[in-house]
Amino acid sequence: MEKIRVALAGVGNCASGFVQGLSYFGKLDKREDAIGLKNLRLAGYHLRNIQVVSAFDIDSRKVGKDLAEAIFSEPNNTPKFVEVKKQGVKVQKGKVLDGIGRCVKQLINVDASQEVDVSETLKENDTEILINLLPSGAVKASQWYAEEALQAGCAFINVTPTCIASDPTWTERFKKAKLPIVGDDLIDQVGATMLHKTLMKLLSEEGARITETYQLDVGGGTESLNTLERSRETKRAIKTKNVESTLSYKASVVAGTTDYVDFLQNKRDSYLWIKGMYFYRVPFQIEVRLETIDAPNSGSVLFDVVRATKVALEREESGVILGISSYAFKNPPKILPIGVARQLFEEFLNQK
Repeated sequence: MEKIRVALAGVGNCASGFVQGLSYFGKLDKREDAIGLKNLRLAGYHLRNIQVVSAFDIDSRKVGKDLAEAIFSEPNNTPKFVEVKKQGVKVQKGKVLDGIGRCVKQLINVDASQEVDVSETLKENDTEILINLLPSGAVKASQWYAEEALQAGCAFINVTPTCIASDPTWTERFKKAKLPIVGDDLIDQVGATMLHKTLMKLLSEEGARITETYQLDVGGGTESLNTLERSRETKRAIKTKNVESTLSYKASVVAGTTDYVDFLQNKRDSYLWIKGMYFYRVPFQIEVRLETIDAPNSGSVLFDVVRATKVALEREESGVILGISSYAFKNPPKILPIGVARQLFEEFLNQK
């Protein structure tokens, strides 16, 4: 099948996980060999059909380098899971805007070269989909890349918590441009929010009553540092709202990133606590600790999103695509129960 031509805005840890995943899973043909991947093929597309044709960053240790080298350049600290051959894609300088927070300023070496014309670069490389992988809190920069996608005639995937796909103004602009947009804030494959919601749903369906619960995260990647400084309240509001949606009644819910620990590197520790009552109002408490590596956690879901967005392009669907957004993101325009969101995603893929 034809290639799905994508561009990456931001060559950080998530981009490293994405590119390494393409290199590793793209060589596999049997579903049983693709351990950890939900769909080796989706809507007729194998992972090897996804091709990165452009990449943008602002750090001098990445700009000008082949993408295969840039994904392992500092301050990225994602482990190397696979050798990645040269991609033939040189990382180009994007606009800085608010892409650097105060806390990570000492970790970033801003490249001195002039930024490229991103929309023209996207056009020149026949890019179909621009994936926004900028750090949390880079609101202006994320919106700027959305603007560049519109100018270039590209679909837009917003992995970040910046409100774009859930903003009616932006979605109307993409609709008028006859382009799809999906987002916001990509879920993890093995994430605390998903685990939290699943536990709460199971307990509620068994008749238990949850009264109080929290979800706290500690991480060591630059994304955790950015979140702590610039988007802690935004992420907390998104996660809390998403977790609360599981319950049909009111409970005390808090969910969100709490701190940064540098020596954790790209690891994340998540803590869940649930308090409630069951038969005879007998109290119970649950405590869970989840340890993950951040970067690979977005890979499987993002691969599904890219291929589904390609389907939307083929059907000439425009504006926000709810079937993709509710399935793969924490803050879609409409938050749906996990089962309903998955069903809607399947219906989207299977519609004629």
